[in-house]
Amino acid sequence: MTSSTLERLLAAANASDIDRLHQLIALCALVGPLSQLVHALQRERGAASIVLGSRGQRFIERYQAHADHSRQADTQLHAALTHWMSARDEASHEARAYSPRLLRRLAGAVTALDALAELRTRVAAQQVSADEATRLYNRAIGTLLSVVFEVADTASDADITRALVSLFHFIQGKELAGQERACGALGFTLGRFDDAHRHTLQSLIDAQQDCFDTFTEFADETARRRWAALADHPTLSTLGHLRAMALAETVLPDDLEAPGEQWYALATQRIDAMKAIEDQLVEALHQSCCQALEQASGRDRIDDVTTRAEPTTLSPTPEVDAPAAPVTVRYFDRSLLELVQTQNHRLQQLSDELAHTRKTLRERKLIERAKGLLMAQQHIDEDSAYRLMRKAAMDQSQPLVSIARAMIDCT
Repeated sequence: MTSSTLERLLAAANASDIDRLHQLIALCALVGPLSQLVHALQRERGAASIVLGSRGQRFIERYQAHADHSRQADTQLHAALTHWMSARDEASHEARAYSPRLLRRLAGAVTALDALAELRTRVAAQQVSADEATRLYNRAIGTLLSVVFEVADTASDADITRALVSLFHFIQGKELAGQERACGALGFTLGRFDDAHRHTLQSLIDAQQDCFDTFTEFADETARRRWAALADHPTLSTLGHLRAMALAETVLPDDLEAPGEQWYALATQRIDAMKAIEDQLVEALHQSCCQALEQASGRDRIDDVTTRAEPTTLSPTPEVDAPAAPVTVRYFDRSLLELVQTQNHRLQQLSDELAHTRKTLRERKLIERAKGLLMAQQHIDEDSAYRLMRKAAMDQSQPLVSIARAMIDCT
């Protein structure tokens, strides 16, 4: 191969790198407004739990203020999207070749945000349950987080990938902390935690730990120190005490004063501190992208490009007399992004499992209640009542819970 051909190929590779970095920087400019809106919606969701749990007697003004803040953040995101789309339309064909999946994620986020107006009206009118409102807020926030995930899937540079992976998992952990805040606010406002909500709370706590463990693995030293400092904050000890109350299979103490608001305030302090760390992670990501672009743009000689194409390698393995893959390439290959995909899939599985658990517990309560009614009416023991219900379900080809519900409706 002639030196002219080699030079043209390497120059084309470098130009491709520069195009991708320009794309990534433009996308990272959306991450800030996205995270601001997610943070606002997380607060709004937690406040909605108290409003609905108290039947509109508490937190209504705070909820409306948070909703206003979310609308402002939504406006800022739409402005950023408009600017991004305009810049994309004006760019060259290669520079605007974003993945169709990313564009569809953005479209889905816009659609989900538009649907929030109806949800806010239903919350204010007490026309939706706290659990259903939380589910709808989770869906809207999830669409925004999915955009961040798609951004993470566009990086190839090692330092940028590290920054994206740590940021993504931190944002996911913070979202789970927000869901915990909403779940705890509802339980403490109601003055009780049933089995389903206790299970949900514990699952959210465990899932947070998984996210933050991954974040710690890939974060830089500064971010790790800030996270360690937050973990030692005195607020967490009081929050931990309330967590223990919520998870205990006992009735909450009667002497708690406005426990829903107390829980919300403590959880909010923790999440606000997380937001400060998140903002630093976003800024660190932007700086990594700019540094990589500066380095790529400064490679105007074939030696520069060749040096980048042939980084330091590991020693050859005993079995193969060829150089091993570079450390950075081996450590940050596609399997790392698969880690992000796996985490996202696990969080979706967790959500599905929690919904299934709540459904199962509700059905079990209906069956137990119907069984008790049958025992009282027929003066029979528990096993006999269950056998009668099971036989009726088989004879009518219906689920046992449908038989139980019919029996309860007839009383």
